Amino acid sequence: MARLIITRLLTMIPLMFIVASVVFLMLRFVPGDPARIIVGNQRITEENLQNIRVQYRLDKPVLVQYGYWVKDLAQGDLGRSFRQRADVNTLILERLNVTAQLVISSFLLSMIISIPLGIISALRRNTWVDFSATIFSLIGASSPVYFTGIILILLFSYKLNWLPALGEGDGGWDTVKHLALPSLALGFSLACVTTRLTRSAMIEALSQDYIETARSKGLSARTVVMKHAFRNAMIPIVTVAGLQFGALVVGTVLIEYTFGIGGLGSLIVQAVQVRDYPIVQGATIFIAAIFILVNLIVDILYAVIDPRIRY
Repeated sequence: MARLIITRLLTMIPLMFIVASVVFLMLRFVPGDPARIIVGNQRITEENLQNIRVQYRLDKPVLVQYGYWVKDLAQGDLGRSFRQRADVNTLILERLNVTAQLVISSFLLSMIISIPLGIISALRRNTWVDFSATIFSLIGASSPVYFTGIILILLFSYKLNWLPALGEGDGGWDTVKHLALPSLALGFSLACVTTRLTRSAMIEALSQDYIETARSKGLSARTVVMKHAFRNAMIPIVTVAGLQFGALVVGTVLIEYTFGIGGLGSLIVQAVQVRDYPIVQGATIFIAAIFILVNLIVDILYAVIDPRIRY
């Protein structure tokens, strides 16, 4: 296990480097002059624009810029924002808390909904409960996350006036209320996918011979379902849940923009709009690291769930 962890952590370095390099090169082909975007609508001479390009090394060829970027990256320096004139490391850490709260609450909400619903759907196969869960899953899987967010805003904020529509709150209960709708929008789409997978995994597990053996021993239905069937069905559930957790980080880009939340997602959107290369590159590296760490955690959980698995 220790060897697996060390190997995966070492693998993170080239993987994140490749992802960030692709983003670096793609950004350079996006139309627009970052120097003009930096100054905004101010009237400025071409000489001053050239000074800005020199200051941020934008006057250099792309390969030379890439060389400077690699050198800074090797020292842990993600660069300095063109527009906000601040270190990218600082900007990401400032926004990380809000995004982390949103991702974790969405993930927990989706698990609370999907796993019990998937188990009940498998136990009540081909009944109205199963059909209702199927319709729920199809609707959620077919609805873009931003569309779900807009529907929730119209219903719970403008129509019923139960929850706030925009912002992240001022702490405490106010933050919980502000995170309720975006967490539900993100968690809904994840819950629908996990519900169908839980149902399929449970149906397969319940059809195995060891389940009949457990029942013949006189074990209670709860013990048979949760201790024997569900535990053996957890491997595919954990796999998809891990992948979906990584997808939640990407989903925050749309949700934070929809709900006006000042997290990492909104920071990326703003950076793309103003061609703020360092922020986009730094955030990409950070998100890639999250994906790789989540996959590592999933691999570790395999061995915890099933003692037969050894690395």
